[in-house]
Amino acid sequence: MSHVVVGYDGTSESERALRWAVEEARLRRVPLTVCHAWRWPYPVGHIDREGVTIVRRMAEHMLDHGVALAHDLAPALKVRRRLATGGPSGALLNEGPDAELIVIGSHPPEEMHVGSTALRVPARADRPVAVVRSAAPRDGLVVVGVDGSPGADAALAFGFEEAVLRGWRLRAVYGCWEPGAVPDGDLSLFDDEDKLRHVCGAVLERAVAPWLVKNPFVQATTSLVLRSPREALLEAAEEATLTVVGARGTGAVRPLTLGATSDALLKHAPCTVTIVPQWFG
Repeated sequence: MSHVVVGYDGTSESERALRWAVEEARLRRVPLTVCHAWRWPYPVGHIDREGVTIVRRMAEHMLDHGVALAHDLAPALKVRRRLATGGPSGALLNEGPDAELIVIGSHPPEEMHVGSTALRVPARADRPVAVVRSAAPRDGLVVVGVDGSPGADAALAFGFEEAVLRGWRLRAVYGCWEPGAVPDGDLSLFDDEDKLRHVCGAVLERAVAPWLVKNPFVQATTSLVLRSPREALLEAAEEATLTVVGARGTGAVRPLTLGATSDALLKHAPCTVTIVPQWFG
């Protein structure tokens, strides 16, 4: 059954994620699954049965608290609980195959580290993953990264869906000042800014046009920026409630890594970021 999955561990970051996930599940009219992972914190040779029972009981209480909070926020919402053994990343990914969205909290940018759940889950998931960093205002703005690729089209699909569900505005941003961001990697475009604007502007408008037809009531704008995709989206994220990008990893080298732009946004954007796999939409 389709559902929204959220990781909860009792921290303020996971509470923000839970609030976001409750609203997503409510708007999508699907159940919410609250997931908490626990594990024995000592080597296997030092397992104490009584101690394991205590640790598990603490995990149960933590999960119960998250479920109760979800019920308080949306009494009519169907909420399911999942207590998992092991690391949080694996637990969320195991719950993800039937999910419309996986939602996780994030520490502030300066506190994120390599291997954190907020980086590992988006890199491995085959579902959209929202990494929640701030509360959502009523008058929201969705920023979507566009470059004409299939991944960007998936991001547009998700971004327009969010704009429709939440009644938010949308801005499609194309940062084209980078060899890999222009059509066919045509370096000659960088010798003529007018031609660059014309060619990349056409790519941007063609990418957004079908979604405008499907969603005529979304207040949407486009923005072509002569900066790298990373710089353009980080700048746009300063005004955004949600920034959406497609997952574009370097599979030939590290099949489970994110693209450079996605990685930068997760580490440095002040707003919530959703990473969308290429198949979406």
